[in-house]
Amino acid sequence: MGEEPRLPKHNEEEMQENEQPKKGILSCVSSPVSWFKMLAKELHWSFVFGVMVVYGISQGLGGSLARVGTEYYMKDVQKVLPSEAQVYSGITSIPWIIKPLWGLLTDVVPILGGTHPSLAADMQSLCALSSSIGSLVGFSISGIFVHLIGPQGVFGLLMIPAGLVLLVGVLVKEPRTSFVEYKQINQNFVNASKAVWKTLKLPDVWRPCLYMYVSFSLSLNISEGMFYWATDSKAGPSFSKELIGYIMAIGSIGSLLGALLYQYGLKDYPFRDLLFWSQILSCLAGMLDLVLVRRWNLKFGLPDILFVVIDASVSQLIGRLKWMPLLVLSAKICPPGIEGTFFALLMSIDNAGLLTASWLGGLLLHVFNVTRTEFDKFWMAILIRNLIRITPLFLLFLVPRADPNSTIFTDEVLDSNEDPGVQEFDDVELVALVKSVDRG
Repeated sequence: MGEEPRLPKHNEEEMQENEQPKKGILSCVSSPVSWFKMLAKELHWSFVFGVMVVYGISQGLGGSLARVGTEYYMKDVQKVLPSEAQVYSGITSIPWIIKPLWGLLTDVVPILGGTHPSLAADMQSLCALSSSIGSLVGFSISGIFVHLIGPQGVFGLLMIPAGLVLLVGVLVKEPRTSFVEYKQINQNFVNASKAVWKTLKLPDVWRPCLYMYVSFSLSLNISEGMFYWATDSKAGPSFSKELIGYIMAIGSIGSLLGALLYQYGLKDYPFRDLLFWSQILSCLAGMLDLVLVRRWNLKFGLPDILFVVIDASVSQLIGRLKWMPLLVLSAKICPPGIEGTFFALLMSIDNAGLLTASWLGGLLLHVFNVTRTEFDKFWMAILIRNLIRITPLFLLFLVPRADPNSTIFTDEVLDSNEDPGVQEFDDVELVALVKSVDRG
């Protein structure tokens, strides 16, 4: 994405011209390494390790294994309909909606004396990078394991990521307070709850929250229908378990590229502009599913596997480009002192939107009578989903025009939310994941 800026050459610099590509390659390798060293130095290696385990191994690798295993378990073992599988998939995401409770605990209750550092925006890049790499590895091996040991065997393997998360809880080093007045914990809960409610009433907060929920809700999820069609439909490509895993793995590469593209060239653009174009691209990318189901790709001489790989990669890349500015915006509107609680609340709103999208997608599949063997009207469900994706564009006025480098809250709001009854710690500043081209 762009070339390194060239400085004016002097005579003595011309002799070093051939060394520039080498320096560029070394910079690409050394920059992430230096970034990880900086994280380990500022936050302690155990915290970086914890983020990589939770997001990379547990959510990324474990989540990808669980997804492929669950889809084949629902289809081949339980033999449920695509619409039912879509609803069940939504139900399994309900625990993500209760995250504010845990966030409130981490903000106001120093469990065993432990506290957490303030949120930093660049942590979103580390989380996204770890999750994408974990998903890439997990999807690559998921189909093989499902074929060898079955879906239930894959579920047994998920004990490994869970065990590593427990290990993180033992190893992570956190700031600790030596004296805690536990009698004040109840008051801390009251103060934090009031701060959350006061913040939610601000137009600059509830408006983007409403947009996030509606935007995710109207991105109807009919992935179970696509999965059944790609594996069971007589008119479909009848992909094998291994091939399904590889396709999802390549899609994870698109997600990784989306995270890097945002961090490298798009992170300084206004939120509203990024969300506008990502929503437009999401509508267009959804049409690739329509082309595939209608088999138009074969008329253009594109084999199914090539077209599906392109579809998965493009969809994941665009999805990440839409997700990243919302994550950064969520971090920006978190008031000081209750960052854990409020960020968890915002993520719960997003997950509630995804849950709604999954259930509405299941309803759409049911309306068009998409079953395990009947897919005649499936293309109509895809078309309606794509048309509905346009509607969030009319709600973009809810998103502030600000960019990630500007301040959303006024000083009065920051001061009023600064002390919800928790102890403050120094902010932790992180360097960027990828150096800006402006910085050389």
